Amino acid sequence: MDFAYLVAACLLQGGLGLFASIGMVHAYQLESYHLPQYCRWVREHRTALWRRSAGCFAAMLVIQCVLAAVMTWLAAPEWFLGVLALGAAAPWVVDFLLGRKRPAKKPLVYTARIKRFLLGLGLVLFAVSLGASLLLRFVIPSQWALSAAGWLAFLGMPFWVLAAGRIMEPLEDAVKRHYYRDAQRRLREMPGLIRIGITGSYGKTSCKVILGAILSEKFRTFITPHSYNTPMGVTRAVREMMPPDTQVFVAEMGARHVGDIREMCDLVSPVMGLITSVGPQHMETFHTLENIAATKYELIESLPQGGFCAFPAENPYCLQMYLRTQDREKVLFGIQRPEGAPELSIWAEDIAVGPQGATFTLVDAAGQRADCRSQLLGRHNITNILGCAAMARHLGMTLEEIARGIAKAPPVEHRLQLLPTGNGVTVIDDAFNASPDGTRAALEVLAGFPGRKIIVTPGLVELGDREEPENEDFGRRMASVVDLAILVARNGEAMERGLLQAGYPREQIVRVPSLAEASVVLGRTTRIGDVVLFENDLPDHYEG
Repeated sequence: MDFAYLVAACLLQGGLGLFASIGMVHAYQLESYHLPQYCRWVREHRTALWRRSAGCFAAMLVIQCVLAAVMTWLAAPEWFLGVLALGAAAPWVVDFLLGRKRPAKKPLVYTARIKRFLLGLGLVLFAVSLGASLLLRFVIPSQWALSAAGWLAFLGMPFWVLAAGRIMEPLEDAVKRHYYRDAQRRLREMPGLIRIGITGSYGKTSCKVILGAILSEKFRTFITPHSYNTPMGVTRAVREMMPPDTQVFVAEMGARHVGDIREMCDLVSPVMGLITSVGPQHMETFHTLENIAATKYELIESLPQGGFCAFPAENPYCLQMYLRTQDREKVLFGIQRPEGAPELSIWAEDIAVGPQGATFTLVDAAGQRADCRSQLLGRHNITNILGCAAMARHLGMTLEEIARGIAKAPPVEHRLQLLPTGNGVTVIDDAFNASPDGTRAALEVLAGFPGRKIIVTPGLVELGDREEPENEDFGRRMASVVDLAILVARNGEAMERGLLQAGYPREQIVRVPSLAEASVVLGRTTRIGDVVLFENDLPDHYEG
């Protein structure tokens, strides 16, 4: 009977361990199931993780000491003591290992993969608890063996998540290959489909939405939804969402490692490619701008001979890509032609930008012109529009059709999106993955609004060695625009240094540990007529 109690207790331990590990599993998902990046996250948060684990350890120890006396007095079976102690400790496990967190900005999604992973993790935790309990019975009193095994399981939780990830990798690779090949097959069965790839350090999603709106004036167009820009995201979009009568498929292609775009292209087989930008995004994984540029260029290398590609002239890396491209039809687009660059194929004149969007004249190399109006904020979005117009022009659309599509292109969520408040305060939501160039564009937009200007930002992340100097520079640049700077979390010190170097008044700087605290400050300080810019937002696994 003792063994039955032991198995029951280890199952309970495994269940509690799964519940307590959800925060780490969430981080694993946010890191795109990439184990080295998950390990980096564990290293960066090791103090908080160990503090919570130690709290759980102490709580279970106190409870077990109390219950030991009770169970001895009641002469209950020794393994029942462990089961009861674990059940009583559950609230402390939740408190110390998970913490009391606000609702996640990007919640854990219980996909089929996550469900398989949780099953694997549960089996790992059960095996650890059972094996450790049986071994520890030989060296410590048996009534304490289960709890000691529980402490081992909980204290080693980050490692067990890693172990489960390693164990599940072969299965997940097989599942990915199956779905990936099925998506390839579906695309092959649509031989008339025009397939377009869009990649870049920033601007991908905006260009995808703009291009989708423009092409829909003439074609039945499907764009990958939301931020579906990974191989499995695009695979899911193709298998589950793309209508069978689609004429043009636009795939956003994201990357964090060299080779990522090539893998996407093997799936999509694009015949047209749009590069939006090259900049210092994900420097922690790419390490150099040259690696970023090479990865983005994988899209162009994957195009068939005679395929069509478009590049922004004002980005020096993209201009170099244009110059090196051979055997493919290529165009340059931009607001203005850099000195020494080839002629532009499409550009904008008579530009006017403001709080309600932009107006401009679209001009092509043949001298044709069309007046355009856009809901999108910022001069940089005109560059995005020009790239999309170049793609549409290649597909035979007239400038008038393109202009109609431009007018219909909606603001993209969390990318310089105006949010209604109803309280006289204007809110600009630019909370998605800020980049150095993106912050310049956001500050330019903010400067165009009347009223007192407030910024709420955690600064720039995932820039590796460039993170601190880039955040100092961000602080210097915001000094000439904002009237109140609310700096969130870990990069606040670097931004504050930049602000002070630019002569910004210290009393107009507020440092807070979280977005929740920033909201409290805003509630106390904002008044009618203020404009608040939320610039970047830390992912859930960067906080805590």
